[in-house]
Amino acid sequence: MSSALTDLFVHPIVQAPMAGGVSVPQLAGAVAEAGGLGFLAAGYKTADGMYQEIKQLRGITGRPFGVNLFMPQPEYPGASTGSTGAADAAPPYGAAVEVYAHQLAGEVTWYDTELGDPDSGRDDGYDAKLAVLLDNPVPVVSFHFGVPSPDVLDSLRRAGTFTLVTATTADEALAVQRAGADAVIVQGVEAGGHQGTHRDNPEADGSAVGLLSLLAQVRETVDLPLVAAGGIMRGSQIAAVLAAGASAAQLGTAFLATPESGAHALHKQALTNPLFVRTELTRAFSGRPARGLVNRFLREHGPYAPAAYPEVHHLTSPLRKKAATSGDAQGMALWAGQGHRMARELPAGELVAVLADEIAAARAALLDGGEAS
Repeated sequence: MSSALTDLFVHPIVQAPMAGGVSVPQLAGAVAEAGGLGFLAAGYKTADGMYQEIKQLRGITGRPFGVNLFMPQPEYPGASTGSTGAADAAPPYGAAVEVYAHQLAGEVTWYDTELGDPDSGRDDGYDAKLAVLLDNPVPVVSFHFGVPSPDVLDSLRRAGTFTLVTATTADEALAVQRAGADAVIVQGVEAGGHQGTHRDNPEADGSAVGLLSLLAQVRETVDLPLVAAGGIMRGSQIAAVLAAGASAAQLGTAFLATPESGAHALHKQALTNPLFVRTELTRAFSGRPARGLVNRFLREHGPYAPAAYPEVHHLTSPLRKKAATSGDAQGMALWAGQGHRMARELPAGELVAVLADEIAAARAALLDGGEAS
């Protein structure tokens, strides 16, 4: 295990950065104080909003923590260069998104709200957030949806920041290594929320790889520390990915149900609600593959959602917000990994301690079994 990585936290437990208000400072701080690596999610926030959360987190803990950024997205094929403002002008997004907007007309009526503007920005304030993180360095920065430039990674390294980049294939992991990142987050298909693919390729749907197989492939491809992510809910699973070559494990859904999590109460309850029996990868809510609990919205619109992120994310945002305020879990994006039924409603710090005990027990059982044989 890389000493530069292990020096950051006591237990090999990383709390995944979950955008949309889930990974709040209280959650990241509790995990950090318990010896794990807590993470803030800067996705969908302004640069100042991110900075304010960093300041709040530093008031909670003096231990290392991380901040996650979304990479800017390339222009959606078929998008126009912008609106002319004329009433009969073509919309500033692809025709497929326009068709999907018509598909959602019933949702607009049901929730008595309007669709969002698909042309609300593609870069998520990336440059402004980087500027903040270079002026006020944090211990760890991770990236989702692509690979930063070598210059960006080098600048963060010179600022004293450890960098991680998500990969969902061995080829993506190799691109991460070539760019100069310090470690790779290896994300298996079991993971909840958005797959961190570097390019959304609809032709590759269904070809995503499970975590243990992907870990083996990546381990033979790159020479960097690996952080395993995807469906991990128990310490025994963490012990398994450590044995498979990972330096640490990143858990999202496991922390989603904690009282410190900023997830909506309906989202937390849905994890173990027998009404939601399985998860599925879908573009229904955002235009990018993301794993969530199968509800009415996902079933009705998933088959028709185009590969258009973040246009679809912006488009459906008011619907999702209205569903949440209306108490309607059937219209919310209930992101969850495949192990969601194993969620435990424990305080975050207590969950880290329980997971650490389970890791130790799994390792001891393995040693005992080896000695017995």
